Amino acid sequence: MNVALFSTLSDGVQKLLLRLLSFLAEENPLTGAVGGIAAGICRLLLPLLGFLVVVRCARSLLQGKLEHETWGWLSTREGKHTELDHWEVLIGRSRRCDVVYSDRTVSRNHAALIRDHRGAWTLYPLRSKNPVTLNGRVVLQPTPIQSGAVLGFGAVQAAFRPISPTEEAEQARRRTRPGKVFSPGVTLLLLSLFQALLCATLVNVVDPDYGQAVLFAFGVLLASMWVVYALYRILRRTGFEIETLAFFLTTLCFTVTADSAPSALYKQTITMVLGLVLFFALSMVLRDVDLAAKLRWPAAAGAGILLAFNLLLGQRLFGAKNWMVIGPVSFQPSELVKVAFVLVGAATLDRMFTRRNLIGTLVFSAFCVGSLALMSDFGTALVFFVAFLAIAFLRSGDLPSVAFMTAAAVFAGMLVLRFKPYVASRFSVYRHVWEDPSGLGYQQTRTLSALASGGLFGQGLGNGWLKKIGAANTDLVFGVIGEELGLILALLAVSVIVLLALFTVKSAATGRSSFYVIAACTTAMIFLMQTMLNVFGSTDLLPLTGVTFPFVSVGGSSMLSCWCLLAYIKAVDTRQNAGIAVRLPKRNPKPDPENAPNAPSPFPEPPGMGDATQRWNGEGFGAQVHIHREEDVP
Repeated sequence: MNVALFSTLSDGVQKLLLRLLSFLAEENPLTGAVGGIAAGICRLLLPLLGFLVVVRCARSLLQGKLEHETWGWLSTREGKHTELDHWEVLIGRSRRCDVVYSDRTVSRNHAALIRDHRGAWTLYPLRSKNPVTLNGRVVLQPTPIQSGAVLGFGAVQAAFRPISPTEEAEQARRRTRPGKVFSPGVTLLLLSLFQALLCATLVNVVDPDYGQAVLFAFGVLLASMWVVYALYRILRRTGFEIETLAFFLTTLCFTVTADSAPSALYKQTITMVLGLVLFFALSMVLRDVDLAAKLRWPAAAGAGILLAFNLLLGQRLFGAKNWMVIGPVSFQPSELVKVAFVLVGAATLDRMFTRRNLIGTLVFSAFCVGSLALMSDFGTALVFFVAFLAIAFLRSGDLPSVAFMTAAAVFAGMLVLRFKPYVASRFSVYRHVWEDPSGLGYQQTRTLSALASGGLFGQGLGNGWLKKIGAANTDLVFGVIGEELGLILALLAVSVIVLLALFTVKSAATGRSSFYVIAACTTAMIFLMQTMLNVFGSTDLLPLTGVTFPFVSVGGSSMLSCWCLLAYIKAVDTRQNAGIAVRLPKRNPKPDPENAPNAPSPFPEPPGMGDATQRWNGEGFGAQVHIHREEDVP
């Protein structure tokens, strides 16, 4: 009896489901209305979810005060205690120095102290008129120093004490831990729902032959995001906002790819996964700043070889000879060179204070920019030049030199416009695109029309026409998103790049190493410049240069380089347990009796001079050194 009843019920449910599916498959007013309501709800939900994801990440990244770290002290006989709050400390009389001694025997840039990731400190003498001494002996070469060492800068002598392991662990525990106010897991759930809605919509609008590719791409994207998050949790890392923002932009890229070029979904997915692998690999390399600095020569050589081969064997596409084709694989070497370019420019640790010139970086930059100009890829050349200006300013702080190089670049640009007519034509149509909507203003006028027709919430995926224009999913991708997904999501994509730049500038003030600061700020400048050229170029606020939108434009090379460059921004994040590039302190550090403080406070003033004072009074350090007390010490 029970078996017969169960069989009857199951048959009834099965028939009901079949009738419901057949009814939904039919074209009738009711199903059309249901579909229209679902599409409308989806169009409203997508901007809301995107807004929540970006705002949660923004508040987590930007809120809170700056938290400086202390890595040691310099203490003079007069009782002046100066904190060493960076891994590279410049000592001198100039106000731009990290440690300032106003004594006239101290040169403007007298010496430098540099710490490595293991905690070892090295004293670097600079080209000062008065010598640098270590425990009474003149130092002419970089020399390791220990706790309690007495350093001499002209007539000024100071005892050195580094932070102890116990103090370092306490310092790390007191720093802000991300994820307490805004849980990264909840933010990822919102992003996952955002991805699910896009995937479900795309499956219904793309060609049925590519439905499986859409499911595969978004499935891998979703899985990769959660696997990376789980890996961070295993490694005791809680800062996931930067990666979340990158996954948000990558989601938009997959959406544009599925809608405009679904055959490229598999390639885009593979390059995204490979980019994640390289992101982790580069983050591990950045843990050791010395190793990263040593890699500048192989990176420069590899970049030079790539550009040289591109010049000789590259293929021309859309007017620029910036593509390499090896069998079934095609890529843009310039995108990969960006990663090496930042590394070479930032790797200055052992040369920053002893040779502050930029000759090496200038030659390498000139080669890269010149090669790109010969390829007629002037948009990317401009991005490289702006990145070089950022590196030059961060390394030297010399505004007149930067202004001179900018003037030289403007002159070179005028020569390009003189001898490259097709480049000049793009500038001639600037701000006059509506005068030639079928010719030189074709792309910009279509982009502006598409943005206007999309409104705030878009026309819906699959309903746009801008994607059919040449290079729409790369150079005009801002317009494609605005037309189909709405202006709100398009502006959210731009705000993500601005947010990353703001966080980088905020973190630079507390960056441990100049390497991290220069690399992160240069990367932020590259992202900002590319976004400006892409968005403003397609909307006629700037001349159209054909530069990609970071993470969003379709292209494997661009996706690969963006994830690699993101590692530089992540490395400057010094929040507690934020990223892989910053090492965690030991959980149970062994006490260091030499550096043990005399007071229970975690950061008391350094103890008295002790043995150092006795040596000062007993041996009179500096007696064998002639000290100049001129009014104008260089």
